[in-house]
Amino acid sequence: MLKASRLDTPSGPGPRAAGALGAGAGSGDPAMPPERTIRENFPVALRILPARHRAALGAVYRFARLIDDIGDEAPPDDRGRLFDQVDRDIDRIYAGTAPELPALRAIGAVAREHGIPQAPLRKLVQANRQDQEIHRYASWDQLVEYCALSADPVGHLVLHVFDAASPERLALSDHICTALQVIEHCQDVAEDFDDGRVYLPADDLRLFGCTDADLGAATTPTRLRGVVARNADRAAELLDAGAPLIGKLDGWARIAVAGYLAGGRATLAALRGGAYDVHAARLRPSRARTLGEALLILGRDVAK
Repeated sequence: MLKASRLDTPSGPGPRAAGALGAGAGSGDPAMPPERTIRENFPVALRILPARHRAALGAVYRFARLIDDIGDEAPPDDRGRLFDQVDRDIDRIYAGTAPELPALRAIGAVAREHGIPQAPLRKLVQANRQDQEIHRYASWDQLVEYCALSADPVGHLVLHVFDAASPERLALSDHICTALQVIEHCQDVAEDFDDGRVYLPADDLRLFGCTDADLGAATTPTRLRGVVARNADRAAELLDAGAPLIGKLDGWARIAVAGYLAGGRATLAALRGGAYDVHAARLRPSRARTLGEALLILGRDVAK
């Protein structure tokens, strides 16, 4: 489904989360991402969902974006305190009292309606706390462990929104969500490096002879393209491993998850088509390509 640590690339003005949290409990909700961001993040296939599902998924996006804004944009000395505020609001949700933050009130209403457990919400906060302490990952296995906190919980939330969560479906969803997170890291190598974070595994970088200078270069060296390609291939394998989830869903849930899977496959095609030159431009697919992938996925599943 969606990665949670960063549902999209950071945008907008500089640090604002601290002020947003203070103002959010009053007249307005500055912590809410701009409407443009919500539209960009919703895969094409999700635009056709009924309003009730779009609203619930919007609450998921809103919560995850708030957590990301704290971790990426709030003054560093305030981030721990702000995460504590979010955690207290999660406590309130499951204690049956009203959260203080608007984004938490929204996800709390969805959690009550669909019986969402608190673990996915806690893990998203934990992932962003981890981002404040750990800025590099030594191996692929370590990166996957991070994705279990930063990405997989979003898939759990999405399945709960459709009342479709089961152990088997959640496990398949984890493959898709981890893949989508890794694909995002492949796209955003330079941007992550500028933020002081390197998600590409260190052992892969060593294997290809990459240095920090390569990560921040104006153009993408061949050796770095090799690292990106290696991790993109791993993500493709994860998408394939999670694809059987489509056949285990029906109705709107099936369409929604097909949209997420299609977005991942279309983005991988864009990376390949751009020869993994991720420094030259943010390689992303067209909406038409993503929609085409979704139709292929749904059609292939029907044919089975």
